[in-house]
Formats: sequence, structure tokens, C-alpha cells
Amino acid sequence: MKRGLIIVDLQNEYLSTGKLPLSGIEAAVANAKRVIEHARNTGISIFHVRHEAATNDAPIFAKNSAGCEIQADVAPQHGEAVIVKSHINSFRETDLKKQLNAAGIDEVIVIGAMSHMCIDAVVRAAADMGYPVTVLHDACATLNLTFGGVTVPAEHVQAAMMAAFAFGYGTVKSVDEYLSV
Repeated sequence: MKRGLIIVDLQNEYLSTGKLPLSGIEAAVANAKRVIEHARNTGISIFHVRHEAATNDAPIFAKNSAGCEIQADVAPQHGEAVIVKSHINSFRETDLKKQLNAAGIDEVIVIGAMSHMCIDAVVRAAADMGYPVTVLHDACATLNLTFGGVTVPAEHVQAAMMAAFAFGYGTVKSVDEYLSV
């Protein structure tokens, strides 16, 4: 099986200085950096995904804004694919599937943000397309959510998402577990 690493939306907007700070983003990015270095050292193809709004005045991920940029610690290197998306699902109206096919990828590793949105969408879509999927839970981040007057802490959102992935969409591992294989 030829693996590809999909890094979703690890952008400045999610830092504490951004417009949509995530719980635990610094730890997730530190772990993502380890995974990316491993991929570079072992020849695993890397696919960076960056969310970008259609306009410069969007409330988040505004085109050409500092918040829209991929964080420096996990920035693409020369020759690594960068897929720009404007929807939650990284496959929707992008050439991600075409690039995975061109690279001969038949299994994907997923890391990034936000676990309950863009990670959820790419994991489910990849699984529906037949890719075996591994999610590295501690290289992903999310935030507190509120519904019906109830606030769900980010840790619970994260646990629920990872449990759902493990239940029916793929394998969920820690970065340490993944790197030890």
C-alpha cells in the first residue's frame, strides 16, 4: 500500500492570535510537525490543504490574509502539493483525488483541523472513495461547541469525533503509535 499524508487547514487562523483559535492547536501542530518530518524522511507523499475564502473581506480565512496562511512550523516545502479549498470537504471542487491518484496513493493518513468539520469531511469522503484511512488524533484539534444551550468541551468533541472515525471510517492512532511502526 502506498500511503499519502493529508494535512488539513493547519493555518494561522486557528492560533490564539487568529480569528478562530482552537483548543490544543499548539500541541497538535507540534505533533503534526513530527509526522510531516517522518513523511519527508520516508518518502510518503504529502498533500497540504489550505482553506481560503473567496474574498479578502471574509470573516475567517480571508483571501491573502495572514490568517489564511499555513502555519510556519508545518509549511509546505518545494514540490509538496498544496490544495486550496473553499468548502469543508477537501475533495469538493478540488483536485485532491486527482493528485492522490497521480501519486499512486491507495491509503491516507489524516491530520489537521478542525476535527469536527474539515477532518470529519475528508475522513468520511476518503473512506467512501475506498481509501483505508488512519487519523492521528493528537495531530488534530477542535474547539468547544454549543448546541441547545449546552456547551460541549473541546476534549469531548475530539473524543466523540475520534470514536466515530474508529467505529466506522478507519483507524485512529496517536502520533507515537503511528511513528513506532
